[in-house]
Amino acid sequence: MLYTFGEKVRTLKTHHEQFLSRRNEPLEKGNGIYDKYKDPVLTAEHTPLEWRYDFNKKDNPYLEQRIMMNAVFNAGAIKWKDKYIVVARVEGADRKSFFAVAESPNGIDNFRFWKEPVTMPDDAIPATNIYDMRLTRHEDGWIYGIFCAERHDTAHPEDLSAATATAAIARTNDLVHWNRLPDMKCENQQRNVVLHPEFVNGKYAFYTRPQDNFIDAGSGGGIGWALVDDIEHAEIKEEKIINLRHYHTIMEVKNGEGPAPIKTSRGWLHLAHGVRGTASGLRYVLYLYMTAIDDPSRVIAQPGGYFLVPQGEEYIGDVMNVVFSNGWIADEDGKVFIYYASCDTCLHVATSTIDKLVDYCMNTPQDRYSTTHSVESVKKLIAKNRENAKNNFG
Repeated sequence: MLYTFGEKVRTLKTHHEQFLSRRNEPLEKGNGIYDKYKDPVLTAEHTPLEWRYDFNKKDNPYLEQRIMMNAVFNAGAIKWKDKYIVVARVEGADRKSFFAVAESPNGIDNFRFWKEPVTMPDDAIPATNIYDMRLTRHEDGWIYGIFCAERHDTAHPEDLSAATATAAIARTNDLVHWNRLPDMKCENQQRNVVLHPEFVNGKYAFYTRPQDNFIDAGSGGGIGWALVDDIEHAEIKEEKIINLRHYHTIMEVKNGEGPAPIKTSRGWLHLAHGVRGTASGLRYVLYLYMTAIDDPSRVIAQPGGYFLVPQGEEYIGDVMNVVFSNGWIADEDGKVFIYYASCDTCLHVATSTIDKLVDYCMNTPQDRYSTTHSVESVKKLIAKNRENAKNNFG
């Protein structure tokens, strides 16, 4: 059957609306800590048709996609005017990433992109690519977006894979108009920088991840902490590592802060990613830790091992065996929406509560870095359950 151009357009729009409107159901099997959901909340197919198709019949008689989108992932998140907002990394078929805002009425499904992508002003030295924005609603009144600005390494012009990374800073009051500040100055490359939501000793506080080059942490020991006097001319002069990498752990190769931490009555709740090497490449997982309310640089709890890993279809994508998060939202009722990407391809959500996450952090055994200690932890739990069974059923 032959269809007219108008019929093709109407069919395309009908199918897209059905796709955007589908209900996202929680998976039945959980771990008691969080609930995952059946479908990703954002994919390349969620991007507006007007971003991809030219609907002028004369210019595009075959109704071809003029601009193809490859992936939607690694999104910052914030509650804004009673909507669940993510600022996602959208990657085109040309491998360039840009930011785009999507909103949902419930944080789980029916995400819709705003009409146009974000226009992000350039730094004094324009970047080739920008991505992975962390959003922080700071007590100074601004919403800050901290993201990675990537440029070709001019020290190695012959190597087309050589790159440099800096922490870019922008701020906004409406998520539409962004005021770009100068990129952060520091001795090392930085790809995972997060702004703490409160002043510390009257200064802006940053979680950092110093690394020797674009890919490898090298001598960088883990998640860093630095105080900055002036965010409009941010410069790291002194940096200390607060969350160390360790041999034969989930963070052996590198680790980095995810979104800005959530303040709880027991301490600051942190979500981070850890990276280790495997026979098939790098494996990215998520983990939690907590720091003290009066000193956000002092770790007070850290469960051993991972918190969330790629499972099932989450394992498959452009970059296999990867989950990454740079956005979460804590509602006033204590519910937490954790937005995580799988395999640099699409965005998912998991839901939990502040109470559950704090309980997980405070009562899960720490990694004590040897098989002997791991077995001891398992045997302690077995003995406890035996005692409980004896008391309850003996």
